Amino acid sequence: MYLSVVIPLLNEAENIEKLYLELSGVLDGIQEETEMVFIDDGSVDESVNLLKNLQEKDPRIVIISFRKNFGQTAAMSAGFDHAVGDIIITMDADLQNDPKDIPDMLEKVKQGYDVVCGWRFDRKDAFINRKLPSMIANWIISTVTGVKLHDYGCTLKAFRKEITRNIRLYGELHRFIPAIASGMGTEIAEVKVNHRARQFGQSKYGISRTIRVVLDLITVKFLLSYATRPIQVFGLFGAVSGFAGMLLTLFLIIQRQFFAIPLGNRPMLLFAFFLIFMGIQFVTLGLLAELQARTSHETQQKPIYSIREIFRAGENKKA
Repeated sequence: MYLSVVIPLLNEAENIEKLYLELSGVLDGIQEETEMVFIDDGSVDESVNLLKNLQEKDPRIVIISFRKNFGQTAAMSAGFDHAVGDIIITMDADLQNDPKDIPDMLEKVKQGYDVVCGWRFDRKDAFINRKLPSMIANWIISTVTGVKLHDYGCTLKAFRKEITRNIRLYGELHRFIPAIASGMGTEIAEVKVNHRARQFGQSKYGISRTIRVVLDLITVKFLLSYATRPIQVFGLFGAVSGFAGMLLTLFLIIQRQFFAIPLGNRPMLLFAFFLIFMGIQFVTLGLLAELQARTSHETQQKPIYSIREIFRAGENKKA
């Protein structure tokens, strides 16, 4: 199959039919075989029933229904796992992403890029609580990861299948996929895309996610730089701490031996011993992390979602 469009959704019943009409119109213009993979992230409205009705008319629709709300990262991961297209497009179900941008993204992939990211250069969102935090977050993420993008938060992206096959997502890591993929030596491009104001339903995003994004950014930086060599992080802290402790101890010994300065009532001696022991602990922690990293790379990772059913045309599959 040439193309899979992966669409996570949560309570988007008002948007589904219009999204389908727009998306199917674009896919009809593509000669190769395509599919639409909808991941229902525990909706409590009529989203799944509407998708089932559409699936009866269009066998290109695949429905993955979660048992409960696991979050967008888990939904993305499920979409990557079950999409069969050589190229995977991800997009939101809230109609803010425009399916008409898909051909431009596919053209970039044909030019040799592995990941193509959408850039909402004329974003139709409130400035204070949406655009400004996003601008700050994009600058921080680009600076920390070294992958310069204008818009990490845009869900509209294109991936080669072999890239998504090697990406494991946890927490809120879906927004960092380009940075994670960069660790595999991928070619990344950015395309200006149309962004539309939300017409129906409520946004699932808010300023409350900022703290989680920052924490996940620390995780991404560690994964990109030290995931396979944690001893270089902990060992560095341990070496600095231990060396500082030994220098301080040597200084105190010189004071005691040559200047007869007593040490019994000086807290600096305890602080020197504390630095030395902290150094030993950091190095030990780094060695344990090395063992854990090896184990993690050699064992199968546990999924972060639980599927109730997968609906493909002509078959229902219980998980």
